[in-house]
Amino acid sequence: MIDAVGHPTSLLLLGGTSEIGLATAEKYLEGGPVRVVLAGRQSPRLADAAARLTRAGATVETVEFDARDAAVHTEAVRKAFAGGDIDVALVAFGVLGDQEKAWQDIDAAVELAEVNYVAAVSVGVALAAEFRRQGHGHLVALSSVAAERARRSNFVYGSTKAGLDAFYTGLTEALRGEGIGVTVVRPGFVHTKMTEGMSPAPLSTTPEAVADVIVSAVARGREQAWAPAPLRFVMSALRHVPRPIFRRLPL
Repeated sequence: MIDAVGHPTSLLLLGGTSEIGLATAEKYLEGGPVRVVLAGRQSPRLADAAARLTRAGATVETVEFDARDAAVHTEAVRKAFAGGDIDVALVAFGVLGDQEKAWQDIDAAVELAEVNYVAAVSVGVALAAEFRRQGHGHLVALSSVAAERARRSNFVYGSTKAGLDAFYTGLTEALRGEGIGVTVVRPGFVHTKMTEGMSPAPLSTTPEAVADVIVSAVARGREQAWAPAPLRFVMSALRHVPRPIFRRLPL
């Protein structure tokens, strides 16, 4: 169970090598021991992630999970819960892709849609079922500010995150009253391996800073959070900018 100060005893990280996910686990470990289940494809990166968290004081388990293989999603989630109650589950997998290729190449577009949206919905349904059976818990989904308004520079990626965002926002309402919380987190540009080499956007942030936002949002029972927080007001303003003006903005 999550204690009175918002500290969980167990964490499921779907996307077991996610830099934001691992930073979140380390943030929780600052408050005491945590059992961490890393769900991902068996690989040296997953082994390194497990070793990193073990050194930080976690009890680590790994579960085979492939975002593009929907047939394994339900079983992966069940295995994660079979080892004991899960207090917090973080849906942290995703791909950014080549944005110019994505709107011109079917395979590239489908990969983004399958990983960022279809897989997120699939695991969301499985997680909701397990949390309802368990009777408590908190689900966190990593969305993006790109979900809030389509931009020419990344509209394929943004559209997939918009779908994820809508699903988990709706799931918040579906699970309301059942003792299960849902938080949708919308980071801006995050300095990770996925964005390496890209020009950072204004208000860019780090995995550690996003982890702080996640931990705080769960502890406070917040349903939505932006990282960093000022992006909430920036995106609120941008949503209302007329399209002829919006398309001229250097976004």
